[in-house]
Amino acid sequence: MFASERLPLAERYTELLATEGVLWGLIGPREAPRLWDRHVLNSAVLAEAIPEGSTVCDVGTGAGLPGLVLAIARPDLEVMLVEPLLRRTTFLDEVVEELGLSHVTVRRGRAEDLHGEHVFDVVTSRAVAPLEKLLEWSMPLVAATGATVAMKGRTVQDEIDSAAAFLVKWKCGAPEVSEVGVGIVDPPTTVVRVPWADPAQIGWPLARDAKRRRTKRSPRAPK
Repeated sequence: MFASERLPLAERYTELLATEGVLWGLIGPREAPRLWDRHVLNSAVLAEAIPEGSTVCDVGTGAGLPGLVLAIARPDLEVMLVEPLLRRTTFLDEVVEELGLSHVTVRRGRAEDLHGEHVFDVVTSRAVAPLEKLLEWSMPLVAATGATVAMKGRTVQDEIDSAAAFLVKWKCGAPEVSEVGVGIVDPPTTVVRVPWADPAQIGWPLARDAKRRRTKRSPRAPK
């Protein structure tokens, strides 16, 4: 999960969450004793669902879960952390600088602010919104051959059922539900992956047009 040389970074990030994160109101005091198991490891196992060398956007990242954890575990990724609240982005900027995570960019704003500006191989999230609303924010950021990969609870099928008409309207592919971290975290992390139904017929014009406007922070997304 964390290579030996990356483990100290993960441990330091957890320390910062338990101290500065609590002080700044990013993490509740009661969560501090269980940050490692419940939050950090729970986020780290999402790396199993991220292809090598991907560009990743973590929407509504909060204190960096799961995006910053993924960046610590996977230096092969280019990660953008998107968060609207200033105190959270200030914390994230400080963590990124202290840990020397040169492959991470912090962006203050909402996912919608990036529509038409960036696309990514993978758009991640953790407990941000019901699936239909989440896809409304995330899919315009997904490259033609990419996908939204969201951490969800065990009732994810109910959310998929509620989003059925939405998925068809916007030409999304069939959601794929899987578990990651089996044998590592208990319970395993439930993940739903939503690609485009046909990369040649993206249902969201913003995502389709943005393929031609790649930036340095998303160099590996398809052209």
